[in-house]
Amino acid sequence: MNTDQMETSKSLLGPQTVDMLLQVHEDSLWMLENMGVGCTQPDMLAAFQAHEADGKAIVYEDRVYITADLVSECLAKVPGVAEFFVPRNSFFIGGTAPYVYDDAAGQGGVIPTVDHLIRIAQVAEASPVVAGMGRGIKLKDEVEQMNTMIEHCSKPLYYAVTSDRSLQRATEIYARRGKEMIVFCLTRPCLQVNENFSEFFVKVVRAGLPVFISAMPLAGISAPYCYSGVLAMTHAEVLFGICASQLLRPGHTCIHAGYPTIADPRFEYNPNYGLRSNSILNLLMAHLNMMLDLPTFQSACTTNEEHLTERALEDARIGQAFCKKYGFHMIRHAFGFLRHLVDFSFAKLEQAIQIAEEVTAEEAPDFEMPVYDERGMASIQRVGLGMYMEDSLTTANIGKVFVD
Repeated sequence: MNTDQMETSKSLLGPQTVDMLLQVHEDSLWMLENMGVGCTQPDMLAAFQAHEADGKAIVYEDRVYITADLVSECLAKVPGVAEFFVPRNSFFIGGTAPYVYDDAAGQGGVIPTVDHLIRIAQVAEASPVVAGMGRGIKLKDEVEQMNTMIEHCSKPLYYAVTSDRSLQRATEIYARRGKEMIVFCLTRPCLQVNENFSEFFVKVVRAGLPVFISAMPLAGISAPYCYSGVLAMTHAEVLFGICASQLLRPGHTCIHAGYPTIADPRFEYNPNYGLRSNSILNLLMAHLNMMLDLPTFQSACTTNEEHLTERALEDARIGQAFCKKYGFHMIRHAFGFLRHLVDFSFAKLEQAIQIAEEVTAEEAPDFEMPVYDERGMASIQRVGLGMYMEDSLTTANIGKVFVD
């Protein structure tokens, strides 16, 4: 634990909320030991099987069960926040929109091009408030995406690697620049490794490239419908990835990119990224990780607006004010995205950057910080690896937590 950060978090969030976060960590350890994580990737399984003899892990029927002792040993090996190449309180142009928003026509669905990516990279390079960038939009060719990003942006970057060709290029870039992160959504609901990415996760770790480990359980669908419950599910999934990386390559740089999200029954239980609670939930995830001294990369300042409305810009302002008030390490999706992160708007990118330059912590609205809800862990023990949509906690909490 980073005791200085713990005291800072107490002063910003309140002692009861910090107690909640510490209990979330304990709940996640319980989940890893008692529920396990489904996995068939041979190298990962072998890494955990090596600890069966000392009783720190069990692999049974393609599920990996990890003890708290082994998690603690792995966390102790991860290079801390102060050793990481991105400073605290860094906003990124991140995410991967499948489409570009036509700001002149007021509609989305434009297929991204290299020229769009160049424009994003140039904005990132020119804007002091932007610390770095993810892909922003997705090109079909990963290597072309990497080459375009490094040509036009000298700041820290993150992107995907899903082929040997892109792995080779990413390794060359990292050897020269040393400030890249490779993004993996390693798990899928609930507590199951996404085997579409697991092979390259192992290859990237063994190549020594920093891994950006994302997980996004959805409260009310794949996680309990309360703060502590969805945080615990998210944290457990990312902790699995961190442990796997440390067993494969001790001391490897890992970024906890757990991204707890919230289902909204008003929108057919799709994620609502515009809720004030969404930004707070992700900032709470960041504070837990900073107390654990883990580099951490969350999502905030987003919107549920389909178009570039005044509400979309107000969502950005409120999210950025929350970030400045409570502090964080890295935040993605902070500028250009519209509803469901599907469309990337350049007008929103430019206006949200201007807002970030001007907004202050004093503009953050009052928010009642959550405390530990024992019903979240009871829900996990009751539902387990199932879906949480019909769980009694979900029906009891709709409209009472996760507020606008």
